[in-house]
Parts: sequence; structure tokens; C-alpha cells
Amino acid sequence: MESPHGLGVTARAFGLKGPRGWAFHEVSFDAEPGSLIALEGPSGSGRTCLLLALTGRMRPTEGSAEVGGWSLPKQLAAVRHASALAHVPGITDLEPALTVGEHLRERALLQRRFGGSLRGLLRPRAERLAENRLRVTTALTAAGLDLEALPKGSRTAVRDLERLEALRLSVALALVGGPRLLGVDDTDLKLSDTERAEVWAMLRSIAEAGTTVVAVCSEAPEGAVAVSTVSAFPRAREPHETGTHEIETQEKETADALPETGRA
Repeated sequence: MESPHGLGVTARAFGLKGPRGWAFHEVSFDAEPGSLIALEGPSGSGRTCLLLALTGRMRPTEGSAEVGGWSLPKQLAAVRHASALAHVPGITDLEPALTVGEHLRERALLQRRFGGSLRGLLRPRAERLAENRLRVTTALTAAGLDLEALPKGSRTAVRDLERLEALRLSVALALVGGPRLLGVDDTDLKLSDTERAEVWAMLRSIAEAGTTVVAVCSEAPEGAVAVSTVSAFPRAREPHETGTHEIETQEKETADALPETGRA
């Protein structure tokens, strides 16, 4: 499989204001394709909203941004199609009762059904299945998740995963579709210094392989494009603080895949 070509990201006076005030305001930065972009700031400073806006899931209300030549907010759908999210509370939550293998099979099935071209769907079934297996294996390798090291291998339930393992699984699921832009929330939440270093090494490796990475964190690592969300303006609550998500997303087909993954 070919490596994806990352998307350059720029923002100019980018902001989002809702009924409760500013989520983020006056954000400006430039990042080359294949960059590791760290959205840094304390919890509640608008980091998740900025992540969702840059990946086409939230509509900004001021300024502009450009992602791979697509402008925001005019071309939200194009940016959504080229990007994927991982580890975002309320959006990419893993199902605790399901196994790692079930999550991976479901994601591969969704990719086969909705992520490919018509020409791809017409190829022999064996060829399509082989490609999906390769996609999953490549994604797991990139995320650094070794199934053999898990307590019950691919049959390990999500509720039995360590926090770092769950984050790696979420990243792997996002990478199955071969996104050109990967957004990851809460990259360093409740992790030890050693675990944080492992996460940044993983994300940096993904970026170096060609996928631009935008990651939410409390403190940006050395070498990343650091974008601060700290602002003097009153701020709206984050999506997970309000319990609602004004998100434009296409990720609604999961139910269709359940019977073929053993989850129904």
C-alpha cells in the first residue's frame, strides 16, 4: 500500500464563537504536509473544538483556514473525507464490551463498503479481503499495537486494555482508511511521562510516513508545530463538557456493519 500524502494546514485569525462565547479565537499558524501539529493548552481551553474545526467537523465563525488546498469553512466535506479522528470523547469512543478484533473487523468492513471506489468493489472478493487485511496490519503497525502482546490477543475486550493500548487501538482504527490528516484528542491525558513519550514517538512516526497529524495536548513536544489555544477571550465549553456536538460528520454507517462483524 502506498503511503498517504499529508495535507498542509494553515490558519489565519481562525475562530469559533457559540452561544456561550468563544471556543477559540485568533488562531494563526502554518504547517507543512507531514507535520506533527500540537494544539496545546489546559483542558477547557478550546483544544477539542479547534481539532474538530481543522478536520471539517465544526464550522468556524471567523477567519479562515486551508487544509491541503481546501478552504474552511467553504469545503468542510472535502476536509472531512480526507481526514480521520481518534480518541475523541463522545465521537470515537470504543465499546468496552467488544473485543479488539471485533472493532478492527467492523472498521475494515466499513472501509470496504463506504471508503472505496466502485472499481474497487467490483474486484474479486479474495483480492478485496487481502487488501483489507493489509490495511489493518499496516494500521496496527503504525499505531504500535501488538495484538500478540495483549492478554487474550485480538479477543481481548476493550475494557481490559490499558489506557495507552486503548489510545493505540483508536489511532489504528482511524488509520485503516488511509487518511491524509489524522486528528487525535487527549494524547497525554492521565499518562505517565514514559507513556507520553511513546505516544509522541508514535505520532511523529505516522507524520514522517506521510500523514499530517494534529494532536491535542497539554504541552507540545519538541519539534512539533505548537499552536496555543490559550486566549484572553471568554470561552465556550468544549463539546464533551456540554454533552452535545454540533458536528458535521459522515460517520453514521456503523449499524449497517454489525451483523457481519459478530456484534449483532
